[in-house]
Amino acid sequence: MSSPHVLVVDDTHVDRHAVSMALMRHNVRVTAVESVMQALMFLDSEHDVDTIVSDYCMPDMTGYDLLMEVKKSPKLAHLPVVIASSDNIPERIRKCLDGGAKDYIPKPVKIVDVSRILNYI
Repeated sequence: MSSPHVLVVDDTHVDRHAVSMALMRHNVRVTAVESVMQALMFLDSEHDVDTIVSDYCMPDMTGYDLLMEVKKSPKLAHLPVVIASSDNIPERIRKCLDGGAKDYIPKPVKIVDVSRILNYI
């Protein structure tokens, strides 16, 4: 069996790298991209992603926008999406969870948060 594959979407290099490295320590393959558009293009061509971890606040499109695109796509709707954000706004958290996100993790993502992500793989 191959390692689980997580798509990490974050416009901030440091956050993208930190989440990627934490997941790789758990034998997870990681593809990291810096925008929702890059994520959607990758998902259009790649079919072995097991989970998506996305920042909420990004230019052009938010993590919520990515969540909505994933959930409306018949070929992607099954994918668990975890949103990470430095903003602790209850309405935003509720909106993401009601929209189908599996979890909403406060940033910076910590090592203990990785186990939460691994639960969705």
